[in-house]
Amino acid sequence: MPELSYPQSTATPARRGLGLLVFLLAIALGLAYCTTRLVTDLQPVRLPSALPYVLLGVALLIALGFEFVNGFHDTANAVATVIYTHSLAPIPAVIWSGTWNFLGVLTSTGAVAFGILQLLPVELILQVGSGAGFSMVFALLIAAIIWNLGTWYLGLPSSSSHTLVGSIIGVGLMNQLMHGASGTSGVDWGQALGVGKSLLFSPIVGFLLSALLLVVLKAAVRVPQLYAEPASNEPPPFWIRALLILTCTGVSFAHGSNDGQKGMGLIMLILIGTVPTAYALNKAVTPAQTQTFLAVAQQTSAVLSKYTNGVPAPADVRGGVEDYVRTRHLTPTTLPSLEALVTRIGQQVGSSGAMANVPTNTVSNARNDMYVASEAIRLMEKAKQPAFSADDLKAVDNFKKQLDGATKFIPTWVKVAVAIALGLGTMVGWKRIVVTVGEKIGKQHLTYGQGASAEVVAMLTIGAADVYGLPVSTTHVLSSGVAGTMAANGSGLQWSTVRSLLLAWVLTLPASIALSAGLYWVLRQVA
Repeated sequence: MPELSYPQSTATPARRGLGLLVFLLAIALGLAYCTTRLVTDLQPVRLPSALPYVLLGVALLIALGFEFVNGFHDTANAVATVIYTHSLAPIPAVIWSGTWNFLGVLTSTGAVAFGILQLLPVELILQVGSGAGFSMVFALLIAAIIWNLGTWYLGLPSSSSHTLVGSIIGVGLMNQLMHGASGTSGVDWGQALGVGKSLLFSPIVGFLLSALLLVVLKAAVRVPQLYAEPASNEPPPFWIRALLILTCTGVSFAHGSNDGQKGMGLIMLILIGTVPTAYALNKAVTPAQTQTFLAVAQQTSAVLSKYTNGVPAPADVRGGVEDYVRTRHLTPTTLPSLEALVTRIGQQVGSSGAMANVPTNTVSNARNDMYVASEAIRLMEKAKQPAFSADDLKAVDNFKKQLDGATKFIPTWVKVAVAIALGLGTMVGWKRIVVTVGEKIGKQHLTYGQGASAEVVAMLTIGAADVYGLPVSTTHVLSSGVAGTMAANGSGLQWSTVRSLLLAWVLTLPASIALSAGLYWVLRQVA
């Protein structure tokens, strides 16, 4: 198949320069906002030395570096169809896609971010500010960046989501091997299975639904021009161009709202571990909301007391709940421990009057109590043990939502920082992945209908996953969607590329597991 030419922008140099200037100005304002907010948040913090600040800065740079690589690795898939159908020239396309990634990140819920973090061993999350915690963060991020850069260099559309999940599993496995099966939770395999299913089935869904959509489109919309190869360097008719730009916009926005959350979750983990007095609890919770929190905590404590069977709580109540979170085994002291922990949480917050007023010397401990209680309730609801009545289950679940609102939050400046990294990454290294998607999957040029079908399916699949808090691979969904349309159209596939894509898909998980496990072991020796 001959190399395809890129469409050239029809804008004058002055207009292109003005567009670039506006984009760079927006980036500069975003960076200034992030820096100002971070400095403001850190002003009341008093740390014993400069080392935690250095570690915080390095960790934030690495986390944003992961999102930067994610930008030119994953987001490039969103612009491949508009570039290779001559709907947009490359530079306007990547700026447009980067902008909508930015907006997708800003409007995301955070459900995916904290769903990913639930894969991590609970003891490492609770002690993320320790040497083990920093080793965990550095190992999984560096491993993910190494694999993403390697596959990008080879032009392979590998999944950043897949890579990050593998890196988290590698850290969990090595943590368990280093400490033995007892005393450490290792990997939450139930959560990992749910994430694995979403990553496994999303490319299959992309292939089949894109192929089906193209077949339906050809039957319903009988416009031959929609299924023809684009004329050399000529943009399509306005309505086709509008359709493809719209689908590119949807994929970019959905990618930002899903993939951008992974970096946000890791940044929050870093901030909570390094400067817990500033970020451990959500200071945006108002005094009125705090009173609701206290009322729900009291109600939950009363509910749990009905299921303790009179068994007294042990001395270490959080330890009793942590044991349940690690082992998933309900013992006679689990519910008494949880009841006592809920009561203690209510007392910690109630004595302060508001979430923002919890004393700095107890805020980290209060946050850990809340996190462990929330995780225990989540696992009990999932296992349906104990068998709460409908009203009691509603009360307990309401308290979990209150706990999550206090601990699982993402400041706006974090979203802006991740959005900037993702947007800049999209602009810098898009070409290698775009060439693979546009030129090397099918034997014929991508048609307008094929591009639209693949992107509509990708947009809807990623959006649905975002609603359910599941990470999916933009890369896998879109590249498999393009392959599906090629197969449905009878265009033929370049099997050398398909084999490479499948190989990257199969190798990503074990490779990232091995990389992060090895890095974690090395960093633990140093730490």
